Amino acid sequence: MRVIPYQPLLLRVLHGISALLAIGAWMTGFLVYDSWDRRFGGLGLTERDRNLIDIHGTFGFFLFFLFIAFAIYSLTAGRKKLVQPKSLQQLTQVGKPIWWAGLQRLTNTTMLLAAALAVGTGKLQDENWLPNGEMEHLAYYAHLIAWVVVLLGIAVHVLMSAKVGGTSLLQSMVSLKIRSDDWLVQKVQQMRGRK
Repeated sequence: MRVIPYQPLLLRVLHGISALLAIGAWMTGFLVYDSWDRRFGGLGLTERDRNLIDIHGTFGFFLFFLFIAFAIYSLTAGRKKLVQPKSLQQLTQVGKPIWWAGLQRLTNTTMLLAAALAVGTGKLQDENWLPNGEMEHLAYYAHLIAWVVVLLGIAVHVLMSAKVGGTSLLQSMVSLKIRSDDWLVQKVQQMRGRK
């Protein structure tokens, strides 16, 4: 019988909503690029539509605030899932389980940094640049690079999670199971008790 590990509720909520917003921002970002830029290739799926920029910006707006909360969680309660001082040593043990764990930590850290770059450079954008044909801004290039890194990061993040934890780890991230000893559940109960 396969045991599905328990993931803290706060992690699942922040991770899940951040993932949905990031994927939505990524997809709408591609549509914005595909309709306004296409310098590096494109699919021609859409016509130039200012609404796409607004939709992409809306995803980015909400992702910005949620990302701050997720980053704080990742750097505090989730810090063991990020690169550690011993991670470089672990990466020299190629093929061993510790190597895969070190690689997953590196992937998690890279994904967090890529999301920070995407959100940060997104805040530097002016929504009129593309409609005005202004595509040479450094912040825009950095945002495009972040867009590519986020795509690769999501793919590698899912693959590494499947490799290290198997399907049980992936299932644990979407599980609806909530334990009574979960930190978030206890905090909500404490708040209710004060009323």
